Amino acid sequence: MATYAIGDIQGCFESLQHLLKKCRFDPANDRLWLVGDLVNRGPHSLDTLRFVRDLGTAAVTVLGNHDLYLLMVAAGSGRRSKGDTLDEILNAPDCADLLDWLRHRPLCHCEGEFCMVHAGLLPQWTVAQARALAAEVEAALTGPAHQDFLANLWGSEPAAWHEDLQGWPRLRVIVNAMTRMRFCSPAGVMEFKTKGELADAPPGQLPWFEVPGRLSANDVVVIGHWSALGLRIEPNLLALDSGCFWGRHLTAVRLDDRALFQVDCSTCEDTA
Repeated sequence: MATYAIGDIQGCFESLQHLLKKCRFDPANDRLWLVGDLVNRGPHSLDTLRFVRDLGTAAVTVLGNHDLYLLMVAAGSGRRSKGDTLDEILNAPDCADLLDWLRHRPLCHCEGEFCMVHAGLLPQWTVAQARALAAEVEAALTGPAHQDFLANLWGSEPAAWHEDLQGWPRLRVIVNAMTRMRFCSPAGVMEFKTKGELADAPPGQLPWFEVPGRLSANDVVVIGHWSALGLRIEPNLLALDSGCFWGRHLTAVRLDDRALFQVDCSTCEDTA
């Protein structure tokens, strides 16, 4: 059995199919780890959602910011972004079932030496602590008050973690770190405006994974989210968003031996 971790798909269903063929993925024997952002921007979000859902236990996906955006829009919370590609899902006859399935996906998945999360982990968090904090969000998202949770999810404050945070601010910080963060200060204060390359880091800010002494440094963190960062493979970091929607590549790494698989998205109908 092989496990393939795959970067942000964002509705690029044809690219995903080409990549799985290249990997010789067999759902009866292999597993997929998907770093989140299954939907939005690309043209085939509905096909992507249905396909991943129908893989059952052969696929594990964590929630990304675009996946949460879909859930917020469907709940009537948050503002629609110009050019989003969610209407096909929202108008689908199985929309309610798909959203219910998506709402029950984890925010963080840990197994063996690996921890998969969409964006990153704050430097003060161990992997075990991050998994426990993710469980708080998952309980809110799957519980009877999930509509209230989605209505209070939008926003970038507070920008730092404190143990004494409670209620919606506490959950918002956890979600923002795990689904939106790129740069933060050594003290873990997050900055959300900058989306560029490492050289674009604001003063006093570092890529979260380069903060000295971060407590998750001894685990292998698997992420997506940061297309400007591109593919980055290090002993304790697999950053897999290689910009498929932007016409670059969709990437898979076989976790068992770190073999790399990529497809060129520049000529695919997903991005044409």
